[in-house]
Amino acid sequence: MIASVRGTVSVRRPDHVVIECNGVGYRLAVSAETLKHVPAAGNEAFLHTHLVTRDDGMYLFGFASEEERELFHLLNGVQGVGPKVSLAVLSGGTTRELMRAIAAGDSARFQAVPGIGKRTAERIIVELREKVGGEASAPDEIVITKSDDPRTLARQGLVGLGFSVQEADELLDKAEGDTPEDLIGAALRAAR
Repeated sequence: MIASVRGTVSVRRPDHVVIECNGVGYRLAVSAETLKHVPAAGNEAFLHTHLVTRDDGMYLFGFASEEERELFHLLNGVQGVGPKVSLAVLSGGTTRELMRAIAAGDSARFQAVPGIGKRTAERIIVELREKVGGEASAPDEIVITKSDDPRTLARQGLVGLGFSVQEADELLDKAEGDTPEDLIGAALRAAR
C-alpha cells in the first residue's frame, strides 16, 4: 500500500525514524543497517517501506534498499519469524552478509539475534538457502581490467579487502591521492 516515503527526517531513534511528508509524519521501524543511511533530523531522506496490518494496529517498516526489503519479506515468510524479529536479523549485518550466512549455513550468526533460538535459526537457513543461494554466491561485480588508473586499482583493492563495489565507490569519492596505495589508505581512514 505504501511503497516508499520521501521527506524530512524529524525524529531519528535507534529503532525508528519519523519522516514528515506533506504535513504527515510517518513513523518507520528501521534496522540498525538502515539507520546508518538515514541523515540527521532536518535533512531529506528516502526509504522503501512495507506496511504490516494487524488487529492491534498498522506498522510501517523502512528500508534503505530494495534488497533489504526483499530479505525482510523472505525472513517474514519463515515460520516463527515475525516483523520485529526480521528487523532484528537485518540489524545484524548488510543484506549481502546475511545472504552469505544463509547460503553458508551459519546458524550461529542467527542464534545471536534476540528472539531466535537454535531451531528457528536452522529453519531460516533451511527455508531460505535455495532462495538466496544464487544471489549470495554470486561475487561482487569484480571486473578485471588492464588499467593503470589509480582509482580503478584502488577500487579493486578495496573490493579485495571485503568492501562491496558500492562501498568502495563511496569511500573513494571522499579519498584524495595520486597512487592506488594513497587512495586506499585515505578510504580506509574515512571508513573508521
